[in-house]
Amino acid sequence: MAQTPLRTESCPVPPPGSRGIDEILAAARARLRRLDPEQAHLAYRAGALLVDIRPAGQRAAHGTVPGALAVERNVLEWRFDPRCAARLPEAVDYDVPVVVLCQEGYTSSLAAAALQEIGLRHATDVVGGFAAWRIAGLPTLGPTPPSRPSSTAPPVTAGRALR
Repeated sequence: MAQTPLRTESCPVPPPGSRGIDEILAAARARLRRLDPEQAHLAYRAGALLVDIRPAGQRAAHGTVPGALAVERNVLEWRFDPRCAARLPEAVDYDVPVVVLCQEGYTSSLAAAALQEIGLRHATDVVGGFAAWRIAGLPTLGPTPPSRPSSTAPPVTAGRALR
């Protein structure tokens, strides 16, 4: 049985001034007052906008939070910048509290920091993302589990009639 060779080459030398993703994520999170799922739920119930930035396929596969705005990551800044003609009606000013939710709480940190950069000073995210929200037992919808065959239905056989 063939083994996969181990990677022995080193990382290329980064260009001057560049930062790795771990540094970028740490810098983003240093600016946020991140919320655990329970705190995020309370903020949402108090009027914060809960924004799910996961792609449609992820929302379909894992479920959604009832009432959360689905705004995929690739258009987030345009939908929440009060200066932008493509903004959502909810993006009325820079004091709108926005709580960003992704699947596990990584992309949401970068997205919330980007919203802060356009002036939404109350933007933050959920520690652990949707996965942590669900584990905390907070309200979710779906995904719809696959249906099980009825125990009263006859078994399906391929190409044979039952006698």
